[in-house]
This record gives sequence, C-alpha cells and structure tokens, in this order.
Amino acid sequence: RVRLEESGGGSVQTGGSLTLSCGSSGYSFSRFCMGWFREAPGKGREGVAGIFTNGGATYYADSVKGRFTISVDNGANTVILQMNSLKPEDTAMYYCATDRRNVGAWNNPDGIVNWGQGTQVTVSS
Repeated sequence: RVRLEESGGGSVQTGGSLTLSCGSSGYSFSRFCMGWFREAPGKGREGVAGIFTNGGATYYADSVKGRFTISVDNGANTVILQMNSLKPEDTAMYYCATDRRNVGAWNNPDGIVNWGQGTQVTVSS
C-alpha cells in the first residue's frame, strides 16, 4: 500500500511562510495525483492543492491561489507545498493524499483512501 510522510508544519505569524513536504513510497510515484487537504476545527476536510505528478496539471483552492505553490520532486518521490503570505484562517491540520482521480477533483476528499498522518500548521495574528 501507499505510504505517505508529511513534514514541514509549524507555527508562524501572519504573513510568514512554511514549506510542506510529502514523501511517498509503495507505488509508482509518477502515475498518481498527489496533494494536500486541510481540516480546521469545526470545518470539514477541504482540498488545498493537488498536482498530477507526471504531467504538471494543478489544482488550487480559491482561498490559496496566488499564495501557495505545489510542485513535484520526482527524483525524491516528493510533493512540495510552498505556502506564503499565511493567514490565521490557514490554521489547520494538513494532510497529504494520493489518488488516481483527475487533479481537478482535488476539492473533494470523498473516496480518497491514501492519507498521510497530517502535519499541523498554525498561523498567529
């Protein structure tokens, strides 16, 4: 089965930056979409950003467009999420995920079964 390992979460002030990484193993990295969802208290799990690891097609939630950038390091089987201009509303547990779906469907967590353990991002005012 697919194994995912997130890193890079932490605490920053408003306007700061964090870089999240998700390393994968157990499958052919280039044949899957990978990306990030987040879950804040009182909210459902929502798509943040996704990428087709072999083609470059991407998805971004409207709330993060222009601030977050997702990319792939194929040599390291790793997906990277660069988060800039962070806001308090970005505070959430961020989960890496993989799926065979079209990356355009990354707004919907339903049906995804391959999840990382999550990494906490906290943005203070």
